[in-house]
Amino acid sequence: MGATQTEPTLKLGKLEMARQRLLQRFEHQPFVSCLAGLYGCQWRRNQLTHAQPGHCCCSKLECGSFALIVLTFCLSLVFLYFWSEAQNDYNDFDWFNFGNLGFWFPWSIVLLILAVFLFTYVAVLLLLAVCLLSEGQKLYLHRCHKIGISVTLILSIVASSVLTDLWSKEWKTVLLSFQVTAPYLHIGGVVLMTLLSWPIAMHVFRINIRVRGMAITVLYITVLVTLFLVPLGMYSPCIKERSSLGSAPALIGHRGAPMLAPENTFMSFEKALVAGADGLETDVTISYDGVPFLMHDKNLRRTTNVKDVFPNWTHTSPAMFTWRELQSLNAGSWFFSQDPFGTASSLSPDEHLQAQNQSVCTLRDFLDLAAQHGKLVIFDLYRPPRGHPYRDAWISRTLDVIKNESSIHSSQVLWLPPELREFVQEIDPELQQTTADLAPVEDLQSRHISRLNIHYSSMSEKEIRKYSAANISTNLYVISEPWLYSLAWCTGADSVATNAVHILKNLQRPLFLMTPDEYRLMWTLTDITSLILVVIIFVFHWWRERELALSVNSSSVIENGSYRQFRTDMNDVWPLSNMSADDKQEPSH
Repeated sequence: MGATQTEPTLKLGKLEMARQRLLQRFEHQPFVSCLAGLYGCQWRRNQLTHAQPGHCCCSKLECGSFALIVLTFCLSLVFLYFWSEAQNDYNDFDWFNFGNLGFWFPWSIVLLILAVFLFTYVAVLLLLAVCLLSEGQKLYLHRCHKIGISVTLILSIVASSVLTDLWSKEWKTVLLSFQVTAPYLHIGGVVLMTLLSWPIAMHVFRINIRVRGMAITVLYITVLVTLFLVPLGMYSPCIKERSSLGSAPALIGHRGAPMLAPENTFMSFEKALVAGADGLETDVTISYDGVPFLMHDKNLRRTTNVKDVFPNWTHTSPAMFTWRELQSLNAGSWFFSQDPFGTASSLSPDEHLQAQNQSVCTLRDFLDLAAQHGKLVIFDLYRPPRGHPYRDAWISRTLDVIKNESSIHSSQVLWLPPELREFVQEIDPELQQTTADLAPVEDLQSRHISRLNIHYSSMSEKEIRKYSAANISTNLYVISEPWLYSLAWCTGADSVATNAVHILKNLQRPLFLMTPDEYRLMWTLTDITSLILVVIIFVFHWWRERELALSVNSSSVIENGSYRQFRTDMNDVWPLSNMSADDKQEPSH
């Protein structure tokens, strides 16, 4: 009698469990409908199609669409990372386009916004697809999204290819960025793989073909374990003991403080000194009548109003102007019309007026300002074009200004021009000979080189240490992003030329600096936590699918391998509810 009563009770319990699962699934439909609507414009419930348990989630066409989304996601991520890490050189990119197009526009920012938008769009579609697959839904990507994915893929490939062709050195910047971001990218990768364990485990335990399930599991575990062990081959100069960290690199104002005032003007250099610059950098050209002055470009279009004053000379070399003609030009108004760094609005009314009235600066005034504050100077010296009176005397004329016309001491000058170096050393042996040539130490010493001036993309802790051991210091140009300055600090650079003295001067320690013990702890905790969560997720899905397979033995369960799928129609829910109510009333008869 007791066994007879127990059997209906067990049956009732199983039916009640089935009823609760069905109701939960039915109440879940609005969420699934929203996912399907955003992904494939299937907003109605009757448009949803469940994948048969253990079968493919979609047609071959939709499988191809999903693969295309994954590929586009990866390429758009690469493009976004590449361009976001290139921010240090956005100004150069915009001026490059100005030289080719003839007008100013912040192309770099527009490209960054486009990269963020495209990546976000693809990432959302990928997330929707994964959620739909987790809900057992078949995928139907709307044709508008298919067009959007194709356009995003093409734009990512074209943009990356064009930038690689025109600006290939930026890939070196990306490689440098890994030296500071790799520990955190590793954590991000582990977190992503941990999140992916949920849909992967669900699919593995529902799939009919065991070989395919095993293959997916082995592939996932291989990727995860590889990711766990990546730090074994990772190198970062910012992972070191704090006691071994050297002093912060000296800051040399690149053309002064071009974020705070028009570049290569007297005001710009004053701003750099006020911000705490340890030295000043500029570019020197010699006028037609022999006055060395400060100008970087091959013409005066960008940084003066030459188009208004001398409209027929806009593409003429600055060296072909007399000093009187140069004095008639305004070298400050462009700073507000073009606002190259987006900082012009930060100037006070008095500073605005001062910047608006800046003129071309002479080398003598530049040197006197540096001498007054006891700062180092470094400059590129451009040889005048053919037919110029000082074509063959440009070096001697510049040396004459340094030795006889300005108040600076020769030891404050880092002499960079490579031409006639022996002649320069003979005329003024106290100049600090500087070169951009990464030659062997013995060769540099034979030429009395005391400092290297190299692009930051050539940064190497090993090389810097090698030259430092021979008393040859290293200056890196042009570094304006805090992460790059932090990397230069950790690698042991002696100085950097920068557009952002006022920003970098405030760094008290390198960003991303951590001790080896701190990193090992972070690495170990991340991997162990991920491993525990992945195991829990796989065990949970194994248990859940096993319980689903054993919970009900009725016609409302479709047996397919090791998986049972419940129908979600309301017609299945209410009969179960009525059966439950009838069974509960039986004892009262």
